[in-house]
Amino acid sequence: MMKKIILVLLAFTLYSCGNTSKKNTQLERKLISKSDKKLNMKKVLFVLTSHEELGDTGEKTGFWIEEFASPYYILKDKGIDITLASPKGGQPPIDPKSKLEDFQTPATTRFNNDKETQEVLAKTLKLATINQADYDAIFYPGGHGPLWDLAEDKNSIDLIEAFYANGKTVAAVCHAPAVFKNTKNTDGTPLVKGKKITGFTNSEEEAVQLTSVVPFLVEDMLKKNGAIYSKGADWNPYALEDGLFITGQNPASSELVAELLLKKLK
Repeated sequence: MMKKIILVLLAFTLYSCGNTSKKNTQLERKLISKSDKKLNMKKVLFVLTSHEELGDTGEKTGFWIEEFASPYYILKDKGIDITLASPKGGQPPIDPKSKLEDFQTPATTRFNNDKETQEVLAKTLKLATINQADYDAIFYPGGHGPLWDLAEDKNSIDLIEAFYANGKTVAAVCHAPAVFKNTKNTDGTPLVKGKKITGFTNSEEEAVQLTSVVPFLVEDMLKKNGAIYSKGADWNPYALEDGLFITGQNPASSELVAELLLKKLK
């Protein structure tokens, strides 16, 4: 009888240890899986304007909500880790016109009800503190603001050149291709020379009656810098991918740019 009891206890002990070991192994695998996912999570830097004065008009400008919100949610919903930065840090100015009813989309509606993202947006990092080595791609939403600050900002210029030199995607939509005005290759030639690039058209700028207000026209600048500029019909979605460059023509193109960037990251 005693032998039977001892055998039963021994069998139970072995089963218990084996089961515990199995559970520990499963737990370890889960932890490793989570760690791998964290390590493999792609990181994108969003750079927004800090400029809010629309030339000498007395009106305000900034970034265009749709051009931020649509790419932000498309990427975030797919697990992309997004960091927000701007030249001055803190809350970047929002173009008041982009809040008008005519320019609302599902993405802007989501943003308007998303207090968490609004709080993150209010605390953008200063561009001077950013290191390209920490990110897999860089994206610039448009709005008229970038024409004044990001097109001339040395930190922005250095970052774009560093991303490009390290084989990382550089994306911009609408007025944001203005950031390529002063970016150069190591040989001193314009970074966009010979590249298929699009951006806000001269005719679209004329339609919003700001041709004589902006410091330069995006279309003209890109052509001057040797880009192979092309465009679709005004206000219609149009985006291009050429090597490490992804660009969109106008606010309606923001989704296309985000989708191309997402494919690139995968």
